[in-house]
Amino acid sequence: MRLIERRIGLLFLLFFSGLFLAGAKAAWLGVVRADGLGRAASTQQTARVVVPGVRGTVTDRNGVELAISEPATSVVATPYLVRDKVRAAERLAPILDRRASELLRVLSERGSGFAYLARQLPAARAEQAERLGLEGIEFVPEARRSYPRDWLASQLLGTVGTDNVGLAGLEYAHDRVLRGRAGERRLTKDARGLPIDLRETRRSRRGADVSLTIDTQIQDRTEDVLQQVGQAFRPRGATAVVMDPRNGELLALANWPRVDANDVSAAPPYARQNRATGAAYEPGSTFKALTVAGALQDDRVTPETSFTLPPQIRVADRVIGESHQRGTETLNTANILAQSSNVGAIRIGQRLGKRRFDHWVRAFGFGQRTGVDLPGEEGGIVPKVQDYSDSSIGNLPIGQGLAVTPMQMAAAYSAIANGGVLRAPHVIRSVDGKRSPAPQGRRVISARTATAVRIMLEGVLGPGGTASEASIPGYTLAGKTGTANKPDPATGGYSDSKYVASFVGFAPARRPRLLVSVMVDEPQGDIYGATVAAPAFQRITSFALPYLRIPPK
Repeated sequence: MRLIERRIGLLFLLFFSGLFLAGAKAAWLGVVRADGLGRAASTQQTARVVVPGVRGTVTDRNGVELAISEPATSVVATPYLVRDKVRAAERLAPILDRRASELLRVLSERGSGFAYLARQLPAARAEQAERLGLEGIEFVPEARRSYPRDWLASQLLGTVGTDNVGLAGLEYAHDRVLRGRAGERRLTKDARGLPIDLRETRRSRRGADVSLTIDTQIQDRTEDVLQQVGQAFRPRGATAVVMDPRNGELLALANWPRVDANDVSAAPPYARQNRATGAAYEPGSTFKALTVAGALQDDRVTPETSFTLPPQIRVADRVIGESHQRGTETLNTANILAQSSNVGAIRIGQRLGKRRFDHWVRAFGFGQRTGVDLPGEEGGIVPKVQDYSDSSIGNLPIGQGLAVTPMQMAAAYSAIANGGVLRAPHVIRSVDGKRSPAPQGRRVISARTATAVRIMLEGVLGPGGTASEASIPGYTLAGKTGTANKPDPATGGYSDSKYVASFVGFAPARRPRLLVSVMVDEPQGDIYGATVAAPAFQRITSFALPYLRIPPK
């Protein structure tokens, strides 16, 4: 009897001990860990899903789509509901293009009630994953950025990240307008993990549609021409800017090598750069037109002012000659520009003097950003007048010793083309159908001076000019060639093997409606602006003039 009583007593002791431990555990969970467990329960029962706003469409001036948002699906997981995590990871890996080990690591994270396995998956692959019927795996509708023209204007358009945020180019510069507003969905599940309520707590808002000044046909032809330059001269890179000088509208902005906008990561960093705004180079002889424009405006010369020019000129410790051998000859200002005389341009620069020369360099916008509505614009490099050496007035008037961007050169030449007004180039035409106002310009030189320089630049493409072969039948063209040695950081001087070849011109010469600037970085085999860049100008212009229905003049 006593043995039975002892055993019953022991059972009661064990029972009350277990009850005490359970009570203590409940108190511990209910008081000490209440906050943490509450958060975990909330995570397990409710998932917050951010729904990015559909990004606005980017089109060219004629409505051709350049950047669109397509339906896509993100694959998400509720990890604690995925029972066989290894099997799920192995079956999803080939569809999601991820390693099974990576997926397993995500699915095995403790305390996680929501995790992305793939973002913005194309519809076909998302359907393939959904057919697997894996428990704990869900599919959230989203949108992915796509570029229908693939390679066209890719450096201009830029890229968008998986979170619908612009990362480069126009997508970055105008991200606030294009992105719209993200929404939010709250998904509630029961104890078994089955969804019982999907509620939109904040509605997403579509981004604005943006129309560009770019013309797809001109952009495409310009890129084809740069491709030909790349094949013929194997340069490090090439850039072309096509614009309407009357209002600063950019009709094309092309870079070579080309980049696939739908696979930007496959291109090297140099190719991804929009060099029209982000690369500075020494312009060489294209700068002589601006030296002449300043001297004309200051009444230091006229187009007929005559100079007796030796084959070389000494400026302080430097001796500067022509690009070709010649004897002493007499040239007027117009011929100095047409024949691209270094000695003549230096003489004109000396007449200006260093302070007035510096004034005109800055008046034409060099040393500062143009204000174009694109990101990453550089201001170039212009030495301060107090930092001039004794030989600077021999280098600078011929476009050496300072650095400019292709966009700056296009804007400065547009001031000559349009009658003397410098204005910021621009690429945004309208936002959601509302036309963007053209940037206000400022007068740099008089209309009379601009006309005189335009007439002189006609000589560059006329008989005896440095680009006579770049003419177009029926049209009178104006422009200037440039060939410049690149600085050599190793020696502190200039390279004797690396050059920049360039050409800037406009048409028709007397009433310009089209301006084209071409810059070729480190061409091989041939280095001269007249033979490398001027033919590219001619091919772009000969297409654009009739395409824009600009009559011969």
